[in-house]
Amino acid sequence: MVSAPLRPSGSMPDRFTTRSAQALSVVGHPALLMPGAVVWAALLKDAPPSVLQAAVAACGFVVVCVGIYSVLQVRAGRWQHVDASVPHERRQLNSFLALLLFGVAGGLWWAGQPGPVALGLALGGAVVVVASGLRHALKVSLHAAFAVFAAALLWPSAGPLLAVLALAAGVAWSRLVLGRHTRQEVAVGLLLGAAAGVGFHLVLAAG
Repeated sequence: MVSAPLRPSGSMPDRFTTRSAQALSVVGHPALLMPGAVVWAALLKDAPPSVLQAAVAACGFVVVCVGIYSVLQVRAGRWQHVDASVPHERRQLNSFLALLLFGVAGGLWWAGQPGPVALGLALGGAVVVVASGLRHALKVSLHAAFAVFAAALLWPSAGPLLAVLALAAGVAWSRLVLGRHTRQEVAVGLLLGAAAGVGFHLVLAAG
């Protein structure tokens, strides 16, 4: 599959646009956005302390593990940078992240911890697996996918939901401006995140 160019050849964003896109990309990074959305959702739904504690602990554990893994890869000379922008680096990171998310979700389920937290982590792992499976066709934007997934966790609180959806739109725009993804890759990421969000609420409703 040949993806359309992000912008016309020779067309470069100005400094303000670039910095705005960089800021949105950082704020909307899955490692920051997802834990925040999980905690926010738990607070909005008046979840009991056990759920909130499990959510904070699980998300914090995942973020710390990914951070340590990335730093170790760079220090060992296997990666150029912690952002894992080179294809083989991204494959390694995605494999590690998927296994970590599934592992933590399974551990929470086995320990009898709150189901929604384990489900959210497992669906996050599924998002990474699907994105990895599509890598030969296109580089799915996980920034976009997890931004929409984060918004879905806030349903049905309209205000917070719309706020994070607006952020998701900004994140999608930033990935295009910075040249990280094509329009197709961002669109697939948005759809993948939306599918995970719908799946999350359908499973909870069925349970």
